[in-house]
Amino acid sequence: MNKYTLPELTYDYAALEPSISARIMELHHSKHHAAYVAGANGALEQLAEAREKNDFANINKLQKDLAFHLSGHINHSIFWKNLAPTNSDRPDGELGLAITEFFGSFEAFQLHFNAAAMGIQGSGWAFLAWDSLGQRLIIEQLYDQQSNVATASVPLLMLDMWEHAFYLDYQNVKGDYVKAFWNIINWADVQTRFSLASTKTHGLLLG
Repeated sequence: MNKYTLPELTYDYAALEPSISARIMELHHSKHHAAYVAGANGALEQLAEAREKNDFANINKLQKDLAFHLSGHINHSIFWKNLAPTNSDRPDGELGLAITEFFGSFEAFQLHFNAAAMGIQGSGWAFLAWDSLGQRLIIEQLYDQQSNVATASVPLLMLDMWEHAFYLDYQNVKGDYVKAFWNIINWADVQTRFSLASTKTHGLLLG
């Protein structure tokens, strides 16, 4: 059985300072993300065992475990690629034009995205997505790792709003964390995801 693996980062843990500290990056990647990878693999192993034994008494729990941990793995895999030590202030090209088309302006998009992130109740994510059914950009709130998301949406730009992503640096002042996020966005990665999603040539594009 093929197993999920923890992806390596393309930058050092300290590369995103001062927006995100090396300590948070190390814990977030090597502990939290690694736990989702282990959880997804464990759920698959238990599902295989259930099939082998023809015992599906725990199928609901196992399916929920797989959805939670695999979504955590996917979300973080995108998140790391969305970040970069150096970036431009805002996207240009096709993505920049699309943001203006669907949100009115980059500033309006930014305010909407910030409000979605700050409005998360408990743990979750805010993200820019391509709605493959409506053929448009949308902003979504994802609760926990997998709920409250439109099925046809493809994540392009994700912001982790779980406390483990920011608490050591920002405590409960989430607004400062959200503000700092705009300093480390890898717009080239977001543009690539947008191009592939909007032309229907790829799915989630983790790589």
